[in-house]
Parts: sequence; C-alpha cells; structure tokens
Amino acid sequence: MIVIAMTSCSTLVSTSTHRDINVNAPLAVPVIADLDVSSEKIMHFYTPTMSVRAGGLKNVLNSAVRDALGIYGNADVLVGLETQINYVYFLFFKRIESVVITGYPASYKNFRGVDEKVWYETTYFQNMTTKKRVNFLGFSE
Repeated sequence: MIVIAMTSCSTLVSTSTHRDINVNAPLAVPVIADLDVSSEKIMHFYTPTMSVRAGGLKNVLNSAVRDALGIYGNADVLVGLETQINYVYFLFFKRIESVVITGYPASYKNFRGVDEKVWYETTYFQNMTTKKRVNFLGFSE
C-alpha cells in the first residue's frame, strides 16, 4: 500500500517566459471614417439557432446585426441601433426566442488620419491621452 501511495504522487513543473514591450510606442493611431448612411430605417426579425444562443446574449445580438447587414444592402454598420429581445420562459429558465433589430444601414467610404492640429485642439482626444474625465460641457472634472 505504501508503494502505491508513493508512486501515485508526482511533482508538477511549469516554466514561463516574459518579453519586455516598449510602452512608449503608440499602440493605436486615431482614424476618422466617413459614413454613407441610408435615409431608410430598417427593421429585421432574427430567430437564433440553439448554437448561437449557446454563445450568450452578445453572440445573439452580434449575429442578428450581421444577418441584418447582409440582407439589407451589404452595409458595414448600423447607425442608431436599437434592439428588442423577446424571451420565452419555462419554469425557472428563460431563453431568447427572437431579436428585433432597427437602425440605419451605413457603409464606410473614406478613412483618414487625424492631423496634429485636430489632435491637440479637440477635447475628446486630449482626454483620451490624459485619462481625464470630462463633463457634458467639455470641461475637465
């Protein structure tokens, strides 16, 4: 019995490595995109499959938006997105039965970088780099 107990124990050995990263290098560069927004609002009804529902609420909403964008003109994004989720209740459980998506389909038409003047004069970009909170008037708190 002692021999079995001694042979069943083993030690776990794990190793790890790390890499230094240059934190002074910019991780993202702001880009402004122009949108070509449709004047017609769309409404799309989506019934998720069981495999889509298994991914959770965000997966269901993303699938509904993707389905709506593909059906209505192959747009890139929905502007003014509104969602309505319909649930079915059974005892103590609920599941998503359907989703209604409404919004204006839009397509990207122009990408351009932000020049230094816009970067340094816009309160939004300044606060993104300094991590300051801004109230609704644009003043730092």
